[in-house]
Amino acid sequence: MNEINPQNRQNQYSQEQYQQGQYQPVQQNQYYQQPQYNQQPPKKKKKPIYKKWWFWIIIVIVVIAVISSLGSSDDSTQSTYTTSSGISDIQDDTQESSETTEEGTTKETTTKVTTTKETTTKKKIPTEYISAVRTAQSYSDNMYMSKQGIYDQLTSDYGGKFSKEAAKYAIEHIDADWNYNALQTAKTYQDQMAMSPAAIHDQLTSSYGGKFTKKQADYAIAHLDD
Repeated sequence: MNEINPQNRQNQYSQEQYQQGQYQPVQQNQYYQQPQYNQQPPKKKKKPIYKKWWFWIIIVIVVIAVISSLGSSDDSTQSTYTTSSGISDIQDDTQESSETTEEGTTKETTTKVTTTKETTTKKKIPTEYISAVRTAQSYSDNMYMSKQGIYDQLTSDYGGKFSKEAAKYAIEHIDADWNYNALQTAKTYQDQMAMSPAAIHDQLTSSYGGKFTKKQADYAIAHLDD
């Protein structure tokens, strides 16, 4: 007896069903889906922003900036207060200074001048200069000599023999009234030599006589009879 092949048996049942009108094509893999082309791959699920490391770095930087800003604001306020106080103090001091009396201002000026003189005195003055001042003062007080006459006498080989620098220093530092000296010299010419006013004037201004200036001689003649 011949063995029937299962495949042949299936074909035989299929033909019989087809002939009886009961054949239905067998659908292979009813759940098979046609592939869809150009379909994008599924997107990865994004992490929340607060779970990212750079988010917390930004938060730290912002916090530091805010703290620094607050500190700077406090310092600025303190500095402004201090500056305002300083300006107020300066204004008060200025107002007090402006209320100082004229007498106080005069005293302050006098003190400054005195201090300047003391500073000048502290400088070492050569002995020759001091001697020249004393000699020049004697010529003016006792002999009523003119400025030029005293200078020539101080530097003369037959007189004081001082240096030109010492003589100049002496002329600048003696206390002398040259008009008064001219008048006293004119009276001497008048009393002892009985000279006329014109002759006295010439003698006062002569380079071989008194060596006074013309203005000093005019003053002497104008007050000769006083």
